[in-house]
Amino acid sequence: MWIKHLLGIVVSCVILTVGILLNPFQVEAESLNWGFKKGAQEKPAQAGSTFDELLKKYGALYKGSPDEKILYLTFDNGYENGYTASILDTLKKEKVSGTFFLTGHYVESATDLVNRMIKEGHEIGNHSYGHPNMANLSEAQMKNEWEKFDQLLGEKTSVNKTRFVRPPEGVFSEKLLAYGNELGYRHMFWSVAFIDWHRDRTLGKAYAYNHLMNQIHPGAIILMHTVSPDNAAALPDFIRDAKAKGYTFSSLDSLVNGTNDFPLSFH
Repeated sequence: MWIKHLLGIVVSCVILTVGILLNPFQVEAESLNWGFKKGAQEKPAQAGSTFDELLKKYGALYKGSPDEKILYLTFDNGYENGYTASILDTLKKEKVSGTFFLTGHYVESATDLVNRMIKEGHEIGNHSYGHPNMANLSEAQMKNEWEKFDQLLGEKTSVNKTRFVRPPEGVFSEKLLAYGNELGYRHMFWSVAFIDWHRDRTLGKAYAYNHLMNQIHPGAIILMHTVSPDNAAALPDFIRDAKAKGYTFSSLDSLVNGTNDFPLSFH
């Protein structure tokens, strides 16, 4: 009897192993943390072949062409800390557009600023409704986070549907990328970033400016948090000095429209 039992265990293990080999995406829900080797001396940041291949499969981007001196400004807004208006003033003065990845709380609590972003030509990105760990959610919960945000945005502004999404804290999974595509969303990561999200840890204008200038590279998608007074103070000089180095600024929309190797349309 024990021999039959042992054989049954062996057969079950073989079937399980074969099943995993035949379906390598069994692990697609594995939680991943976005990260990369920072760019330096205007050389592009590198996320490595594993991340490069995974993102390409789902049309997700973290940088543009290394052959064009174009920068893409993006801002994450979870809550208002009094500096977004200054950032918008700078963007307006310098005639630069950006993408603001917002949460539901931000749309609800800072509606006037969100409408100003839209009026002045900036893109609104979906940073989820409640800022959870998206990789730990079921598909139904993922859908609810994105669509609940869009519904609120439609109620408060003239925009009814976002196209670009960004996972809170950079935590994601292959399942998240794939399901986002099914719902018409495209993930946007970043290739320039630094610690700038602590509202009670002001390090000064030079801190933000130096991080930005030291990391910029052709095609950089820059992530900044609007809660930081350092960012608001450094942004005017950064934009002007980047332009002086031959860089121009463009939108994620133009970056996506210039990417022809991904079949999804978001229009």
